[in-house]
Amino acid sequence: MPVLNRIASYAEEMKGWRRHLHANPELSFDCFNTAAYIVDRLKEIGVDEIHPGIAKTGIVAIINGQGDGPTIGLRADMDALPIQEITGADYASTIPGKMHACGHDGHVPMLLGAAKYLAETRRFKGRVALLFQPAEEDGAGGMVMVNEGVMDRFKVDQVYGIHNAPNVPFGHFLTTPGALMASVDTAYVHITGRGGHGATPHECVDPIVALVGMISAIQTIIPRNIYALDEAVLSVTMVNSGTASNIIPEEAMFAATIRCFKPEVRALLKKRFHEIVEGHAAAYGVQARIDYDWGYPATINHPDQAAFASEVAAEIVGEDAVDGNSVREMGSEDFSYMLEARKGAYLFMGTGPGAGLHHAAYDFNDEAAPIGASFFARLVERAQPLG
Repeated sequence: MPVLNRIASYAEEMKGWRRHLHANPELSFDCFNTAAYIVDRLKEIGVDEIHPGIAKTGIVAIINGQGDGPTIGLRADMDALPIQEITGADYASTIPGKMHACGHDGHVPMLLGAAKYLAETRRFKGRVALLFQPAEEDGAGGMVMVNEGVMDRFKVDQVYGIHNAPNVPFGHFLTTPGALMASVDTAYVHITGRGGHGATPHECVDPIVALVGMISAIQTIIPRNIYALDEAVLSVTMVNSGTASNIIPEEAMFAATIRCFKPEVRALLKKRFHEIVEGHAAAYGVQARIDYDWGYPATINHPDQAAFASEVAAEIVGEDAVDGNSVREMGSEDFSYMLEARKGAYLFMGTGPGAGLHHAAYDFNDEAAPIGASFFARLVERAQPLG
């Protein structure tokens, strides 16, 4: 492919961009230095418009093609995670307690590499909108960008994104029509009883006993209330209470992550969760407050766009390296908000063996960046051809 060959010549430059970002991670919406660095690269590349300050530190950049046509959106997230890095790399994070453990430092140079190629060649009609998004990990930056009107303001017709996938064979692409990733909701349950001496439980209202009952009961929601072929996960991930072995505490709490693919299943999970907690609170004589965080929706690919993206990926890496009907997963992604606003698709791109996402030893494989950039570039040329 000529796209791959051209972008391959940017490989060392892309590696430099990536390693600078890796050494200088920023969290959530506070990607000020990251955004400034991206803006400088966009100016060097020669894009036609740069619009910073969207969703606080997000950026939309425009590249004009030849002649009138629609606008295709390409998205890269750019925030890091609150993790202490242990890679030992000479470009490791210079900021204690923060690191790019999810590969967003690799997503940015993939999009910049595509931008450089597209700005040089402009073998497409219409426009490309480069969407550099903060706060994917925490804060729903994708939702904020959509709510601030980027799709309408820049007349985006369709939108695409890639996520790196460690331990998937290098250069392989995975996607599927329909739901690719799950919705994610988080429940925090705060239980208040009446504390006292552990030797006189009859004088107390024990929140721990109520907590144990609630946790046991909510584990019945999926096997007994959800249709067996509607995948869902409800995991209790945090339990806190007590200060000493001879004290019945006043308070207890637990938290759970709740994930599924269908809106009606999501609503039922929430309904049953509340019913069980509230019913057990009444039965045990405690007060229970539920803070239910309605999080990212499921990432749902549009079928035609998912099929098209698979075709483009096959041009770059070969048909044998593309699975266009892959297994969906229970992880979540705020690109979901962009796919609710516009047609498009999301794909995973294998980066080969290595530590998994969100691990302190994770490091993006720089050799994968030209492949991702080539996919983005060819996607534009195929979606909006000159003639």
